[in-house]
Amino acid sequence: MEPEEALRRIAFLLEWRGASPYRVRAFHTAADAVRDLRRGPVDAAEARQLRGVGPVTAEVISQASTGAVPSYLLHLQAEADPGARVGWDLAAASTGDCHLHSDWSDGGSPLEEMADAARALGHHWAVLTDHSPRLTIAHGLSPERLERQLLAVAAVNAKQGSGFRLLTGIECDILEDGSLDQDESLLGRLDIVVASVHSKLRSEPEPMTARLLAAVRNPHVDVLGHCTGRIITGRGRPQSRFDAEAVFAACAEAGTAVEINCRPERRDPPDDLLLQAAAAGCRFAVDTDAHAPEQLRWQSSGCARAARIGLDADRLITTWPLGRLLTTRTGRS
Repeated sequence: MEPEEALRRIAFLLEWRGASPYRVRAFHTAADAVRDLRRGPVDAAEARQLRGVGPVTAEVISQASTGAVPSYLLHLQAEADPGARVGWDLAAASTGDCHLHSDWSDGGSPLEEMADAARALGHHWAVLTDHSPRLTIAHGLSPERLERQLLAVAAVNAKQGSGFRLLTGIECDILEDGSLDQDESLLGRLDIVVASVHSKLRSEPEPMTARLLAAVRNPHVDVLGHCTGRIITGRGRPQSRFDAEAVFAACAEAGTAVEINCRPERRDPPDDLLLQAAAAGCRFAVDTDAHAPEQLRWQSSGCARAARIGLDADRLITTWPLGRLLTTRTGRS
């Protein structure tokens, strides 16, 4: 076993157990750091020199560097029930990711690097979803900039060859009246539209419900992004209040997927709403909301949550082949 694999598996099993998001993220951070480590046996003291590596992760790295399965991982595996294996299989079955950002908005890397990272993970497709104009703090895309980005995506795909496609998309703000923050004609040209609320997240339940219902019923919308808007780390942010039963019923009826956002600070939707969406018959998109290439590896955390409530691969559009994804999207539109 290699150190990175051991650290990723531990992060997955911690997510499965519902551990602190700080602990989950610590193992992902250490897994990113070991790419700079020489191959072969490494003692824990040397591993501690890596940025973001603490005593526990250093010991895992040291043990895995010899090819052994680290004792911490063995402990977690022994305590995990069979469903955890299902979650790992769901992660292995993933074909794509519907939500990632580049430096065209608030991501930190060029879209070419995001595409290369997705392909290196074994994805067959990934959707570039930079922000829409109203989110100026995130350098959202005006119609003119989005037009230019469509050309840039086409150029990337021309270089990628067969086996992978970067899809055009957007994370479109849901405005207060439920309309979408981008020209309708442009939305119709995109492969996938993720719609999310980023403003007035503490609205009363009634207007928030109306806002979400209008968005998920919009034929341009494919995925409802981080539906509660909550943040569970740092100073945090409470989740938005809305009629979840009505919103998830509308998602199921319209064929709009509910996002299982994999960012450790979000875990959105929370478990009770995730169960409610599953019971309503919704489809789901296990999305990383990645703002850097290494964050694409967070998808396994969302798969752990999906498996924990009994979702199978067919309910996750992020396991679908590209043809099915796009055909289903065309049928909805």
